[in-house]
Amino acid sequence: MTHSLIEIHGNAILLAADVGPVIGSENDALDLIGEALGARASLIVVPVARLAPAFFSLKSGLAGAILQKITNYHMRIAVLGEVPAEALRSQPLRDFITESNRRGQTLFVPDMAALEARLV
Repeated sequence: MTHSLIEIHGNAILLAADVGPVIGSENDALDLIGEALGARASLIVVPVARLAPAFFSLKSGLAGAILQKITNYHMRIAVLGEVPAEALRSQPLRDFITESNRRGQTLFVPDMAALEARLV
């Protein structure tokens, strides 16, 4: 899997490839964390299409498990792209996205321009 290391406003960022295996477990997250640590990145950017559908169902616990793992390693994550409309029908998910963006540890951004604006 090919990922890119980029820098935005002094932040070293591991940009996960648009195409690749679905991230659907804590072990998948650990693979990304390991790569980010090796590259000395403090932020992992994951395209929304790479996340398993269960990530957007808060009842599954997948988002919580993955995000906690990333937090435990003192890293941040940005989910890049539009969250699926069917997932956004969930008020708890919308609230989670709003609160995550407010706190800044986890970001949900529609595109790289929005991410860059958040990292200023």
